[in-house]
Amino acid sequence: MEMKNLLRKAAAVAAESGVTLDVFADAAWQAFLDAKPGLREELETRMLAAQLSNLRERGLIPSA
Repeated sequence: MEMKNLLRKAAAVAAESGVTLDVFADAAWQAFLDAKPGLREELETRMLAAQLSNLRERGLIPSA
């Protein structure tokens, strides 16, 4: 419940300051990634694997 209260306060400050939803959401996401060491790299690795898989399925790169 404390997390919800903190998020509400942060959202209220952002709204009062004229921060857009996109900027607020991006800042929250970046803060979350900063708080979870290794998560950013894990997500990047997953994205790269998905892109490579897509290219292989399309026949643009060979599979080993």
